[in-house]
Amino acid sequence: MTALSTSPGTRRTPRGPRRTAPRLHRRWDWVGLLYILPALVFFSVFVLYPLCQSVWLSLWEWDGVTAATWVGPQNYIDVLTEPDSRKALINSFVFIVFYAVLPAAIGLMFTGIMARIRIHGLTFFRTALFVPQILSGVVVAVAWRYMYAIDGPLNALLGQVGLGWLATAWLGEFGTALPAVGSIGTWVMFGLCMVLFLAGAQRIPAELYEAARIDGAGPIREFFTVTLPGLRREISFALVLTTTYALRNFDVVWNTTQGGPGDTTIMPSVIIYKAAFNTRDYGTAATLSVLLAALVLVVTGLVLFLFRDKEPRR
Repeated sequence: MTALSTSPGTRRTPRGPRRTAPRLHRRWDWVGLLYILPALVFFSVFVLYPLCQSVWLSLWEWDGVTAATWVGPQNYIDVLTEPDSRKALINSFVFIVFYAVLPAAIGLMFTGIMARIRIHGLTFFRTALFVPQILSGVVVAVAWRYMYAIDGPLNALLGQVGLGWLATAWLGEFGTALPAVGSIGTWVMFGLCMVLFLAGAQRIPAELYEAARIDGAGPIREFFTVTLPGLRREISFALVLTTTYALRNFDVVWNTTQGGPGDTTIMPSVIIYKAAFNTRDYGTAATLSVLLAALVLVVTGLVLFLFRDKEPRR
C-alpha cells in the first residue's frame, strides 16, 4: 500500500465543489454590451471625439484660415499667466457660491420647515419654483437686465420703501455687477434644489421624525439628525448640477454684462467666446475649453467624494 491510503483513525476533510474562474465570454455579457452600444457610440462621437479634438487643437496656434503653427504647451502657459484668466477663475468660484451653495442652503432651509408643517397646494408651489428652469437663459437675462436698470422696478421699489439712496445701476457698477449677476443664478437654481429636496424628503420614513420628536429634538436638531442625512444623495446631485452650470455659465453673463464693467463679471466661457469669434484665436479658445472641462470634472468629483454614501466596514 502506498502512503496515499488513510488510517481508520483519520478523517478526510470534505472538499467543496471546485470554483471555476468566471467566463469572460458569456452570452449575457455580450447582450448587455449591445444594449449600451448605441449610447456609447453617441457619447464617443459627440463628446469624446470633440474633447480629443479640443485637446489636440490647444497645442496649436491657428486663426482658422492660415496654416496652424505647433506651440505645444505654450498656450496653457499663456492662459494660466494671463490676468483675465485668473480673474475669470476667481469669478467662477464666486459663482459657485451664488449658483450652488446659496440655492442649496435656501432649499434645505425650506425643506426642513416643510418637513414639520403641512402645506396645502404643494404641487403648485413646486411647479412655480421650477419655472425658472424651463425658461431660456437669454429670456432670464433680458428680464433681469430690465429689473436691474437704473429706472427699473428694483430701484423703483427701493424708492417706494424709503431706500432710494440704495438705487444704482446694478449691472454697471464695479461693486454690484458680480453680486447682481450671481443673484440671478440663485433665483434660477433655487427652484431646482427645492424640488429635488422636497422629493427626497418624501422618502424619509416618518418614524424617524416621530422618534426624534419623542426624544425631545427641536426643529434644528431634527433637521441635522434626520432631514440632512436623509437628503445626502439629493444634495450631491443638486450640487453637481448647479456647480456645473455655474462654471460653464455664458448666456446669463453675456446677455447682462458681457463680462463687464471691465473684467468684473468675466467668466471662462466669455473669454472662450471672444477668443474664438472675435480674435479668431482658436488655440487659446481650445485651451480654455480643456481647462474649463478639467475644472468641472475636478470640482464635481470633489462634491461626489464629500457626499458619497459611507457604508460601515464589515
